[in-house]
Amino acid sequence: MKNSIILQDLSVEELQELIGTTVKKSVAELQKELESKKFTEELLTREQTCDFLKINSSTLWSYTVKGKLKAYGIGARRYYKRSELLECLTLLKK
Repeated sequence: MKNSIILQDLSVEELQELIGTTVKKSVAELQKELESKKFTEELLTREQTCDFLKINSSTLWSYTVKGKLKAYGIGARRYYKRSELLECLTLLKK
Protein backbone atom coordinates (compact mmCIF):
# COMPACT_ATOMS: atom_id res chain seq x y z
CA MET A 1 0.00 0.00 0.00
CA LYS A 2 2.95 2.32 -0.51
CA ASN A 3 1.51 3.84 -3.68
CA SER A 4 -2.07 4.17 -2.45
CA ILE A 5 -3.91 7.44 -1.96
CA ILE A 6 -6.53 7.84 0.74
CA LEU A 7 -9.31 9.85 -0.89
CA GLN A 8 -11.38 10.51 2.20
CA ASP A 9 -8.82 13.07 3.45
CA LEU A 10 -8.67 14.95 0.11
CA SER A 11 -10.97 17.74 -0.93
CA VAL A 12 -12.30 17.90 -4.47
CA GLU A 13 -9.94 20.79 -5.26
CA GLU A 14 -6.90 18.89 -3.94
CA LEU A 15 -7.84 15.83 -6.01
CA GLN A 16 -8.25 17.98 -9.13
CA GLU A 17 -4.88 19.61 -8.51
CA LEU A 18 -3.22 16.22 -7.98
CA ILE A 19 -4.67 14.82 -11.21
CA GLY A 20 -3.88 18.00 -13.16
CA THR A 21 -0.26 18.03 -11.99
CA THR A 22 0.23 14.38 -12.90
CA VAL A 23 -1.32 14.79 -16.36
CA LYS A 24 0.72 17.93 -17.11
CA LYS A 25 3.93 16.16 -16.10
CA SER A 26 3.14 13.15 -18.30
CA VAL A 27 2.25 15.32 -21.30
CA ALA A 28 5.45 17.37 -20.90
CA GLU A 29 7.59 14.22 -20.80
CA LEU A 30 5.86 12.81 -23.89
CA GLN A 31 6.25 16.10 -25.77
CA LYS A 32 9.94 16.27 -24.89
CA GLU A 33 10.48 12.70 -26.11
CA LEU A 34 8.65 13.34 -29.38
CA GLU A 35 10.61 16.54 -30.05
CA SER A 36 13.96 14.81 -29.48
CA LYS A 37 13.06 11.98 -31.87
CA LYS A 38 11.82 14.42 -34.49
CA PHE A 39 15.04 16.41 -34.32
CA THR A 40 17.40 13.44 -34.56
CA GLU A 41 15.62 11.58 -37.37
CA GLU A 42 15.43 14.60 -39.65
CA LEU A 43 16.74 14.15 -43.20
CA LEU A 44 18.93 16.91 -44.57
CA THR A 45 19.61 17.75 -48.21
CA ARG A 46 23.18 18.16 -49.47
CA GLU A 47 22.99 21.92 -49.05
CA GLN A 48 21.54 21.67 -45.54
CA THR A 49 24.23 19.14 -44.61
CA CYS A 50 26.99 21.44 -45.88
CA ASP A 51 25.52 24.31 -43.85
CA PHE A 52 25.15 22.10 -40.78
CA LEU A 53 28.77 20.85 -40.95
CA LYS A 54 30.14 24.17 -42.26
CA ILE A 55 31.84 22.47 -45.22
CA ASN A 56 31.59 22.87 -49.00
CA SER A 57 29.94 20.39 -51.38
CA SER A 58 33.22 18.89 -52.60
CA THR A 59 34.21 18.04 -49.02
CA LEU A 60 30.78 16.48 -48.45
CA TRP A 61 31.21 14.39 -51.60
CA SER A 62 34.69 13.31 -50.45
CA TYR A 63 33.43 12.29 -46.98
CA THR A 64 30.60 10.31 -48.59
CA VAL A 65 32.89 8.50 -51.07
CA LYS A 66 35.39 7.63 -48.30
CA GLY A 67 32.55 6.24 -46.15
CA LYS A 68 32.86 8.82 -43.39
CA LEU A 69 29.22 9.82 -43.96
CA LYS A 70 26.27 7.72 -45.12
CA ALA A 71 24.06 9.14 -47.84
CA TYR A 72 20.53 8.01 -48.61
CA GLY A 73 19.03 8.60 -52.01
CA ILE A 74 15.86 8.80 -53.99
CA GLY A 75 16.65 9.15 -57.68
CA ALA A 76 19.35 11.78 -58.06
CA ARG A 77 18.63 13.32 -54.66
CA ARG A 78 20.85 12.60 -51.67
CA TYR A 79 19.92 12.95 -48.02
CA TYR A 80 21.82 12.66 -44.76
CA LYS A 81 20.38 11.81 -41.34
CA ARG A 82 21.06 14.48 -38.74
CA SER A 83 21.52 11.82 -36.04
CA GLU A 84 24.22 10.06 -38.10
CA LEU A 85 26.00 13.36 -38.76
CA LEU A 86 26.17 14.00 -35.02
CA GLU A 87 27.47 10.45 -34.42
CA CYS A 88 30.27 10.95 -36.97
CA LEU A 89 31.68 13.92 -35.09
CA THR A 90 34.70 12.90 -33.01
CA LEU A 91 36.20 14.55 -29.98
CA LEU A 92 39.64 15.99 -30.62
CA LYS A 93 41.94 15.73 -27.63
CA LYS A 94 44.45 18.47 -27.05
